[in-house]
Amino acid sequence: MNIFALEVWDDEGKKCTFYTIRWEDAADNETDKFFNKYDAILELKLATQQLLSFVLDSVGDDHGAIDALFNRPENEVTGLPNTGKVKIQQLLFAYPNFPLRLYALRVNNRNDIVVLFNGGIKSAWTNQESKDIHFKWIEACRFAKRIEEALRDGEIIIDGDNRRMLSAAKDVEILL
Repeated sequence: MNIFALEVWDDEGKKCTFYTIRWEDAADNETDKFFNKYDAILELKLATQQLLSFVLDSVGDDHGAIDALFNRPENEVTGLPNTGKVKIQQLLFAYPNFPLRLYALRVNNRNDIVVLFNGGIKSAWTNQESKDIHFKWIEACRFAKRIEEALRDGEIIIDGDNRRMLSAAKDVEILL
């Protein structure tokens, strides 16, 4: 029995293709759930839009999933946005006390394929202490482990020329 599908979330960026997770029989994928939920909260609308711009513009179009922007390792996943002050060319990426965390996986540490999961409000110093994101972080780590296992076992293959992941049968539908 399949538990979740790995599907394209956005493939229009110049530098990076984004995937996401959809639970079996779910209407919305995990990344859309995150952005829809926090965009609807007035106090978090600006932060949500900044994070969406970071993902689509900075990572997707401008720089790709480079180490400098994926510098917040949290076990099997990376927390977005980046931590600290990061200067790339003339741009400074700094998100002090940023209220949201979105979890991501750079597939095989590539700069051009990323899986986005869900996330939440970062309300404490650690993920374990942040009530809103603790479960989402654990869930993202489990998804990441399963995806990495499928890559190692050949259930998922990478078409690097097209920034795509495919099932072993070379189908775009990936069920894990």
